[in-house]
Amino acid sequence: MSVFKKLNLSGKFLLFSLMILLAGMVSIGLWIQREIKEAVTNRTAEVTALYVNSFVSPVLQSQDGSASLSADNVEVFDRLLTDTALGRDIVAFRIWAADGTVLYNQNKELIGQRFAAHSHLEQAFAGDVVSEVSDLSNPENVYEAEMWDSLIETYAPVWREGTEQVVAVAEFYQRPDPLLADISRAQTRSWFFVGSATLIMYLLLVGIVRRVGNIIETQRSELEGNVTRLSDLLAQNLSLRDRMQAAAGRTTALNEKYLHRISADLHDGPAQAVALALLRLEDLEQGTGVESSDDLRTVKSSLDLALTDLRSIAGGLRIPEIQDLSPTETARRVLKEFERVTGKAVQFQARNVPAEAPLPVKITVYRVLQEALVNSFKHSDGASQAVTMTSEGEDVSLEIVDDGPGIDAQSIGDTETLGLIGMRERVEILGGRFAVTDRFPRGTRVSVSLPLNSSRGPDE
Repeated sequence: MSVFKKLNLSGKFLLFSLMILLAGMVSIGLWIQREIKEAVTNRTAEVTALYVNSFVSPVLQSQDGSASLSADNVEVFDRLLTDTALGRDIVAFRIWAADGTVLYNQNKELIGQRFAAHSHLEQAFAGDVVSEVSDLSNPENVYEAEMWDSLIETYAPVWREGTEQVVAVAEFYQRPDPLLADISRAQTRSWFFVGSATLIMYLLLVGIVRRVGNIIETQRSELEGNVTRLSDLLAQNLSLRDRMQAAAGRTTALNEKYLHRISADLHDGPAQAVALALLRLEDLEQGTGVESSDDLRTVKSSLDLALTDLRSIAGGLRIPEIQDLSPTETARRVLKEFERVTGKAVQFQARNVPAEAPLPVKITVYRVLQEALVNSFKHSDGASQAVTMTSEGEDVSLEIVDDGPGIDAQSIGDTETLGLIGMRERVEILGGRFAVTDRFPRGTRVSVSLPLNSSRGPDE
């Protein structure tokens, strides 16, 4: 049973098919064997009956239905079994009357005895030739049973010439050996053909099942592969969904922090300048004696400073047009603006960077590079800065390094590192990687990797 459980579907099908074919072969073979035996026996009996009738019928035509034969007729039958070829084929011979009386028998003691008519005798008087291999158990077979174990027993009707009347029944016995040998040869040939046909059918079935099994196995392997890939994609989608949900939550908090920072910039910059201008205007209104020209100059200077601060803050919130720029050109624009504002030159290298990239990727490059350079400028005490942009496979990488005092990577989650948190959020929301590490012996490295096939944009 354990071996059967280990079989695959094709193996189990072939095993059941073999059992069914063998059962069918045995059933068909036994049926053919029986039919051959009956057919050969009946055919032999009919031929022999015609042969016997050719000798017996002329003698019995004068039989008037009496219960005995004349001595001359008995003598004729005795000579038939000794002086003709009939005696070589027939080992025992008997003539029956319609009432079950034995008209002739080699054992003269049975002549004139009457026996109960059995079915074979009745069939013969009805006009049928009946034959079987007899075990010689009938009462009239005492003489034959002493000499043989079994004989082919045949009952043949004897017709009155020109009529359909059966005047007597000739019963004769033959040795079964030659007939059984013929039957055995015929049955052997039938078994050979049935077995060969079964084997051919099974081999054809094996070929078909194996071919279908190979197709099913191939499709099963492909299906398992597809299921595995779908499972992996599902896991990735779930992971991305979790990351997006986490990023969305962090982005909400980050936007709030940005709003606080913009509020602080407005309060500490243009708001103070406007407040100063208002104070001067109030002095002018109350006539405090201060020189009007000086007050007006102070008001103008404060308002100019406030306007400049407002424009600076608004300019930092708006990204320039980079739709038609390549990733390299986008990075160069950031560097150019940074150098214009700070007066510091930044080393830049670009290797194998594609000319095209999705807009979300270019926006992220712009913002990350802008924030990283500003942070480095603020915290590296004027140290040198360098930017490297490369591309391998389907990712574009950005590296910003300086040789300043370095940064504590463990403090990235603190409120003082709002810029680093923003950069990480922008990168990870596109499925990229972000890292901040210390350089040996001094300095900081910001590493960014973005997928070029990204279709999502950061929450601008």
